[in-house]
Amino acid sequence: MPIPPVRTLRSGAPATNGDPARPGMDRPHMVSVVVPVYRGEETIAGLVAELHGLTRPTETPGGITFTVTEIILVHDHGPDRSDVVLQELHQTYAEVRTVWLSRNFGQDAATIAGMSAAGGDWIVTMDEDGQHDPHFIADFLDTALTQRADLVYSKPTNTRPHGFLRNLTSRGAKVVLATLFAFPDSTRFESYRLIRGDIGRQLAEVASNGVYLDVALTWVVGAVAQAPVVLRSEGREESGYNYRRLFSLFWKMVLCSGTRGLRLVSLLGVTLALAGGVMAAVVVCEAMTTDGWAPEGWASTIVVLLLCSGAVLFSLGLIAEYLGVALHILVGKPLYLTVETPTPRPADTRELTATTASKGTDRVEH
Repeated sequence: MPIPPVRTLRSGAPATNGDPARPGMDRPHMVSVVVPVYRGEETIAGLVAELHGLTRPTETPGGITFTVTEIILVHDHGPDRSDVVLQELHQTYAEVRTVWLSRNFGQDAATIAGMSAAGGDWIVTMDEDGQHDPHFIADFLDTALTQRADLVYSKPTNTRPHGFLRNLTSRGAKVVLATLFAFPDSTRFESYRLIRGDIGRQLAEVASNGVYLDVALTWVVGAVAQAPVVLRSEGREESGYNYRRLFSLFWKMVLCSGTRGLRLVSLLGVTLALAGGVMAAVVVCEAMTTDGWAPEGWASTIVVLLLCSGAVLFSLGLIAEYLGVALHILVGKPLYLTVETPTPRPADTRELTATTASKGTDRVEH
């Protein structure tokens, strides 16, 4: 089936006004793949070769036709010769587009830069190291259409190909965010994801310095789903992330998730203030009924410390609420976000659901 030409805006987004072509009905769903590249000299060529196989119209297990129309490689100024490899890939594959960042900005910034340049109906983000199997893009699309989700995260069914300590700390960080900071969405954050194209492009336009991409997605996406995947081993010996960078990402997520941390400080302040009041009552009672109960001045000093520290911490909590509003503005949280069409539906949802359920298990096992 030939793919009709799609008019694009200057931002790279497809111009749908006046265009009768509908994804999944008049033409295949167009998928843009965004790959931030930091240390991809040894791995990115193999990944692009796999993605190249999906540039022809491909049918998902649920019967949906899609095609990878562009592969956007974002150079994030790593320490290796990734730039040379990216230039060669751009000359070899017509679908490869390169985005050159002026310096190293980090994975989130590089991913957002690629999303802003993407023009597909859907945007897939994936790592450069070969862990993510491109063939699961089909399952992502089936899941999105079956569950009417605008965002689909991968859900690894096997142990991650990292050391035990790194896997433990990564999982522990997400649990801390989900429980202590009341941010349950963090448990499903993955860098291998499918995002509706018009949402991803608009979010990339408003996101500011310091934003954590997955946190930003929670601002504008209502329906989120997960699709099971099998992670492969990395195509290089050394991971691009050390523990310092991983902690930096964790702390960035904490700061962007809201003012929950400072609310805990406010709660601690209230607790200390109440404890100070109870302690003051006990001190007064004991001082009036017991001679020589405590050294002179000790009880009053303790009560003052408790009450004052409680008042200070509670005041910080109140200030944090105001700072939270400013934080969301600074990192680009939008007041609203529009989409070009309603969330796409498959031709027959019930049939697609049944087909996906019967085939999805076999795909994961393979």
